[in-house]
Amino acid sequence: MRFQFQSDPGQFSYKPALFTDAIKILVSVNFGIFLLQTIAKTESLFFPLFGLVPKLVWSEFMLWQPFTYLFFHGGVWHVLINMFVLWMFGSELERIWGKEHFLKFYFCTGVGAGLVTMLFGLNSMTPIVGASGAVYGILLAYGLTYPNRTVYLYGIIPIKSLLFVIGIGVIAFMSSFDNVSQISHLTHLSGMVIGYLMLKRPIRWHDLWFSIRKRTLEYKIQQEEKKISHQQAIERDIDRILDKINREGFDGLSEAEHDRLYKGSQSLSRTKKKD
Repeated sequence: MRFQFQSDPGQFSYKPALFTDAIKILVSVNFGIFLLQTIAKTESLFFPLFGLVPKLVWSEFMLWQPFTYLFFHGGVWHVLINMFVLWMFGSELERIWGKEHFLKFYFCTGVGAGLVTMLFGLNSMTPIVGASGAVYGILLAYGLTYPNRTVYLYGIIPIKSLLFVIGIGVIAFMSSFDNVSQISHLTHLSGMVIGYLMLKRPIRWHDLWFSIRKRTLEYKIQQEEKKISHQQAIERDIDRILDKINREGFDGLSEAEHDRLYKGSQSLSRTKKKD
């Protein structure tokens, strides 16, 4: 899909640089890695290791893949189009957001899109590569930030940027039901959805970290309470059995009581050793 971008230069009080800082870094790294994989001709090695292979992430704990898959591409047109779209639509967003916020948005949408793709293909062994999830998130952000900007589809047909974004979103959604295509449309759609959620409800990282720590602590307390409750139940059961031994003697115990007394004593002994 070819398109041109029209912007009002009068909105800038200075002549903007060709590449903003974050865009320059991302484009350089992506082209550098693509050049490396092309010269080395080791896609068969790089893609299963650094691409996103859902089954390997879960079974082999390759937890870096939801991040590294963003920097590998399947061909020259794949990397050219992704980087061109990133530059064309991301440059102005970086100018108003700043480098740090732009990179945070880029990686959150890209990594998030990878995680969603994994959840819908847990047993898949097909490597997914490319920055498209993050790029589609950038497209969505641009369409919502500048809904009335004009994009020329195929260099001829003028269309508002918001309608353009909605259009490619619909295409990505419909195409996500196609299991034949080698393009991961689900990753594209996920990048847009995550981008939308981030723009409408910005992530407060301090609150998120506090919530994670709070839930972890609550879980540990619940487990400890269950452990104490289970130990107290064993102690009460042993006390009842010992009272019966005092009344009727050891021979008065049933086989089940013998077994509970032995196992309960072993459990309490292990617990005391740990303490």
